[in-house]
Amino acid sequence: MTEYTQIIVDKADGIATITLNRPEKMNAYTRIMGEEIIAAMDDIDADDAVRAVIFTGSGERAFCAGADLTPEGGGQVFSDPTQVDDLSDARVRDGGGLLTLRLFESKKPLISACNGVAVGVGATMQLAMDIRLASSTARYGFVFARRGIVPEAASSWFLPRIVGIQQALEWCYTGRIFDAEEARAGGLVRSLHAPADLLPAAHALAREIADNTSAISVAMTRAMMWRLAAADHPMEAHKIDSRAIYRLSRGGDAKEGIASFLEKRAPSYPGKVSADMPDFYPWWDARPYE
Repeated sequence: MTEYTQIIVDKADGIATITLNRPEKMNAYTRIMGEEIIAAMDDIDADDAVRAVIFTGSGERAFCAGADLTPEGGGQVFSDPTQVDDLSDARVRDGGGLLTLRLFESKKPLISACNGVAVGVGATMQLAMDIRLASSTARYGFVFARRGIVPEAASSWFLPRIVGIQQALEWCYTGRIFDAEEARAGGLVRSLHAPADLLPAAHALAREIADNTSAISVAMTRAMMWRLAAADHPMEAHKIDSRAIYRLSRGGDAKEGIASFLEKRAPSYPGKVSADMPDFYPWWDARPYE
């Protein structure tokens, strides 16, 4: 997919920016938007020139105001309208979860620049991103209990890992809207910025990654941190650490990392995520929906 109707994708100098682009509806989430983000991520992961990805919303009011409750053509809002008896049927799958599972699989670091309201899936999609920055005007809400449903987008897995179980439960039990400072204090976001400074701060962070690090090292680190934090024993991390260091230490990126440090110059890493990941990657089996 090269043309998008509900997002804007911009690539420049090693940084991709995905902008949710339905400002007339406060960037409310639709099935089409989810499909377009997934397609954009497929393209970005295959593009070795892209080193980091920034997500933001169009306009000044919202990052994403949640699921579109008044979709064009009407119909079921939160799930597929088809009546099925088998809950393993793929049509049962939550669209927000399809998106966050794809973000979870990203080989590139993901940075959220939350520029306004982020409720429902507008908040939960950001949980699968690695670093979350917010405008001082941002507001968040895990509002599911106020809509008669439950947290979606695999947020019952992501949110407690980010903010702890007590904070996650309070925000989800009450379903209330809270401000950017509470989000920062609760550990949901890394830093707050004046609206005009938000995207520059996100770009500065992405630039630091793009200019100074090995793409292979970052892709491996992302997979290790997200997957091994849930392992039942540190031995599982030790196995992957050991294999990764053994393989990567013999590669071109490690040689360049050492040479550029000793020569006091900027690095130029030769490795490509598309072709040069270690031979044991991925070390996990894909999880089916069943």
